[in-house]
This record gives sequence, structure tokens and C-alpha cells, in this order.
Amino acid sequence: RFCEQYSNLRPQVTFTDRFVDVQEEGLDLAVRIGGPAYWPASLGHVHLGDERLIFCATPAYLARRGTPESIADLTRHDCVVYGRADGTASPWLFSSAGGQIERRTMAHRIMAGDGEAQMTAVLADMGVAQLATWLVRDHLALGAVVEVMAERAIDGLPLHVVWPLVRPMAPKVSALLDQLKARLKIR
Repeated sequence: RFCEQYSNLRPQVTFTDRFVDVQEEGLDLAVRIGGPAYWPASLGHVHLGDERLIFCATPAYLARRGTPESIADLTRHDCVVYGRADGTASPWLFSSAGGQIERRTMAHRIMAGDGEAQMTAVLADMGVAQLATWLVRDHLALGAVVEVMAERAIDGLPLHVVWPLVRPMAPKVSALLDQLKARLKIR
């Protein structure tokens, strides 16, 4: 929509899960997952909301394999996990009694180093994943995926749009920031 509104602009968009130094790499804006405690004071930011990490799968997968109702059930399911290039899987986080967080590394059917790739694998009926609500929200609304084990979901990290304060913000960047604040706000 931004490109339609400003047809003469030619944005360059990059996606990565690695930490990016916004100033060093000359970026105008970045969407950051995590809090400002980890950033230099030279970054401006707007809080978009906080993610929630839920467990989800497609209705077709669940019809074929059943709906997990416990962590023990998940061990008998195909899991779609996030991992690094070295083969290290990130543990899943489960809420437990008393508000404690339980961490478990799950055996997996597929490991992806990108949240969107995990989502694609889930949509291909490959299994259950723990994903952020900002990533699955539209798929949940359409019924393409369903949440399972809702009582085990946890609060995740905050999401922000950040920009370098060391240079004046160009009008095009300001316009994009306004649109991102309106469109990406997590409800």
C-alpha cells in the first residue's frame, strides 16, 4: 500500500533473523523483536505491541494425526522448529503452573532458520509449531491454522520499529514510519 501511495519510491527491503546494526548498515528503519535495553541510545523507536507464542497446526494435519493436549502428546507429533545453520534447535517454551516457563528442545520433522519458513511448513501440513501471534494472526483468522494447547502459550517479546537518530528523518521515511505504526500495531 505504501508503494501504491508513493509510486515514485523504490524501497529496498531486507529480511533477516540476525542482529542488524541499523546505523552501521545505513538502514532507514527496521522492525525489531526485543526490547530497547539491547539497543544504543542513538536509536529512536515505537512500540508496536508484544507477541504471544502459541502452538498451531493446520486442521488437515490435526485431522490426520490428532490434536495434542499435552507436552507428552507433542512428542508423538511432527514438530516444525526454529533452528540455526549449525543444526541447533531453539527450545520451545511452555507455560506451567505458577507462571513458570518450561523449556524443551523438541524432536523435529523439519527445522527452519526463519519464522516465515516455519509458517510455510505448517501450512503445508508438516506438523505443529510454536509461532508468534504476529506471524500467524491472518492464518488463524482465515482458519488455515488453529491454535492447540492454548493453556501452554506464553507471552513473547516486544516488537518495535527503530531508526537511527544520528541523521534527520527524510519525509519518505517519516511517511513509511507512520504507515508501519498504523498497519503493524499488534492488538
